[in-house]
Amino acid sequence: MSSVNKVILIGNVGSDPDVRYLDRGVAIANFNLATTERGYTMQNGTQVPDKTDWHSIVLWRNLAEWAERNIRKSMKLYVEGKLQTRTWEKDGQRRSKTEVIAENIQILYRPQEYQQQRDEAKQEEEEGFENPEAQDESILF
Repeated sequence: MSSVNKVILIGNVGSDPDVRYLDRGVAIANFNLATTERGYTMQNGTQVPDKTDWHSIVLWRNLAEWAERNIRKSMKLYVEGKLQTRTWEKDGQRRSKTEVIAENIQILYRPQEYQQQRDEAKQEEEEGFENPEAQDESILF
């Protein structure tokens, strides 16, 4: 039987994506996504606080370019991908980092300021103005 490496996260973007271009123009984007488990009160009255985990998200090529145009801090995203762990040595110490290599992203919620910018861009487009930043985000990668 084969194995499965699949991750599905719904969370909030911690910062705008950091996009770099490698040799031959290949785009790579990185950002952090926060997922939070809500706290609760136990039967004995003990309060268990919220627990937030931060996930490193990596996007490649067209998805990275799309993220550069569309993803901003505080947005709520659906991210689907696979886990990958990188290891390296620095100052004589072995280090590792586990990342989510995203294969599909959908914007679930956009803060009001971003929604207003998008609405204005659509209105300009409908009025016949060219707006190079207006993009269709229904594209899945």
